[in-house]
Amino acid sequence: MPHSLTGRAGPAVAEVGAALRGGLGEEEMSRTKGDEEEYWNSSKFKAFTFDDEDDELSQLKESKRAVNSLRNFVDDDDDDDDDLERVSWSGEPVGSISWTIKETAANSGSTPEGREQKNRSSLSSTQLPKPTSTYSLSSFFKGRTRLGSFQSLSDALSDTPAKSYAPELGRPKGEYRDYSNDWSLSDTVRRLRKGKVCSLERFRSLQDKLQLLEEAVSMHDGNVITAVLIFLKRTLSKEILFRELEVRQVALRHLIHFLKEIGDQKLLLDLFRFLDRTEELALSHYREHLNIQDPEKRKDFLKTCIGLPFSAEDCAHVQDHYTLLERQIIIEAIDQNLESAGQTEIFRKHPRKASILNMPLVTTLFYSCFYHYTEAEGTFSSPVNLKKTFKIPDKQYVLTALAARAKLRAWHDVDALFTTKNWLGYTKKRAPIGFHRVVEILHKNSAPVQILQEYVNLVEDVDMKLNLATKFKCHDVVIDAYRDLKDRQQLVAYRSKVDKGSAEEEKIDAILSSSQIRWKN
Repeated sequence: MPHSLTGRAGPAVAEVGAALRGGLGEEEMSRTKGDEEEYWNSSKFKAFTFDDEDDELSQLKESKRAVNSLRNFVDDDDDDDDDLERVSWSGEPVGSISWTIKETAANSGSTPEGREQKNRSSLSSTQLPKPTSTYSLSSFFKGRTRLGSFQSLSDALSDTPAKSYAPELGRPKGEYRDYSNDWSLSDTVRRLRKGKVCSLERFRSLQDKLQLLEEAVSMHDGNVITAVLIFLKRTLSKEILFRELEVRQVALRHLIHFLKEIGDQKLLLDLFRFLDRTEELALSHYREHLNIQDPEKRKDFLKTCIGLPFSAEDCAHVQDHYTLLERQIIIEAIDQNLESAGQTEIFRKHPRKASILNMPLVTTLFYSCFYHYTEAEGTFSSPVNLKKTFKIPDKQYVLTALAARAKLRAWHDVDALFTTKNWLGYTKKRAPIGFHRVVEILHKNSAPVQILQEYVNLVEDVDMKLNLATKFKCHDVVIDAYRDLKDRQQLVAYRSKVDKGSAEEEKIDAILSSSQIRWKN
């Protein structure tokens, strides 16, 4: 396959020249097959030397050799196209060094004749198809042209400004002002609102900083106001910052919210103290107990909060919090010793899953009803003592005690919880939470059917009673209800839902065969 006549001139060329000038000996004229291959694969041009480094022709040669060295890296698929060789109007191969020199000279010509020659050369170049085997440095970095071929070396050299490898795109002039100090006050706030980078360090005087804050407030954007406040907090003293924010309530509210979010309690307390907001100061100080993990230290801290200027309602809550934690510490110490000793049955059967410290009041009441239900009222762990001390409502107390005793399946305690006596000594069951809720809690704790039926019968609403009895399969309640309603049809329909041969089926048959009942249908 013909090879492109580029590269270095081989020794075979020199030998042929010597033979033409005077002839060689027989030994020199005899060529081996390897010499012939070296001759045909060599070039008629001389090798690169460092002496002509500054010469434009040597630079073109070096570029051409670099281009040829890229053949192994890109598009080796079209091997058949390498057999084609493109020539110019002068008969020289397109892409050769001599053709490139002429092409460069034609492009640089300033006379009309030169421009005409350039146009003719360009026309001939566009009319002839470019083979895919022609490569250049620019084509390697920039890819193929519209026709799918690579650019020639002359194209890359003749149009350098338009075909630069890595052109640096010009940035808008406004972008260079992001880090400068020539932004106006309104422009600065506007850019902060858009989330762009904008330095506030150029606002040095107090007047400039306050004008920046007022401009941010006028934009009605909380993020911008907070950003400016952070800048003022960092660059102003506390006294000046508090004094200026006292007359700017919008910015003041944003600062208070920001300090609460980041947990800067010290600065927040100083701010409330400066503003003489005693109640907010007390609440902010009370909130610090959340950061104290040790129960004893937390109790001591809560004791210091009792004398703070809270409102009447909040003062009662703080007092209850202190009292509750104080009792929890005592109960926890006693129960921990009882559990470790292993002498108490309730702790052996039902070991504690967690500590009672720092638990809410309802959780403490459930714990007390679970482990200390039968204790005397005078002890700290007694449920009745907790009810009276913290003024727990009857509904809350009954609901919590029912859940605790039903979980232990202490049905006698459940029955006693709803049994009351009147002034004549008669007993009666009464539920502040409603017996329908009692039935649901008992069923949730897997109460026996007999227990459920007793409390379902205590539901006053007939429809609710039937629904609960049907839902929880209290057959006797359903049968008695349909009998009292004298609804024969519903009773017959319900007969198919009970087990055959069961006591419930026999009861239904006896009611249906009774002649003493006057049925409605």
